[in-house]
Amino acid sequence: MKSKPGKANISVESIADQCVAVRLRLLTRVVTKLYNKALRPHGLTVSQMNILVAVSCLREAKQQDVCHALHLDRSTLSRDVERMRTQGWVTTSSGQDGRTSLLKLTTNGRRLLHEVIPAWETAQRQATELLGTEHVATLDRVAKALRSSTAKR
Repeated sequence: MKSKPGKANISVESIADQCVAVRLRLLTRVVTKLYNKALRPHGLTVSQMNILVAVSCLREAKQQDVCHALHLDRSTLSRDVERMRTQGWVTTSSGQDGRTSLLKLTTNGRRLLHEVIPAWETAQRQATELLGTEHVATLDRVAKALRSSTAKR
């Protein structure tokens, strides 16, 4: 039998209890707070740190490559990059064809990344203690599987 439009076959309570997105967002907010608290004395957020790490690994990175690597929207990256550029942590330049924008760490950006390692280690340890090593290992497996499946698309 077909359900009528507007008539829910599932209760609001079961959505609240079962929604994967809700649970992931809760987990993300709690863990993000740990990292942001540890990084705050350096004037950095975990999102900005991830961008700096990605740019560092890619050396001179196209913004689209950073977006792809971190699964970020271009507007989110642009907002953070503008703040980081203002702080003197990254530079932006036009690519050879003039259509792409390239990101590169400045000396200050590289220095900052090295300075925040102890703060990151503290947050990493706290997050691992909070979640448990078994659950962190599960997160690693899921993240690798997601990266693998999105790389094929």
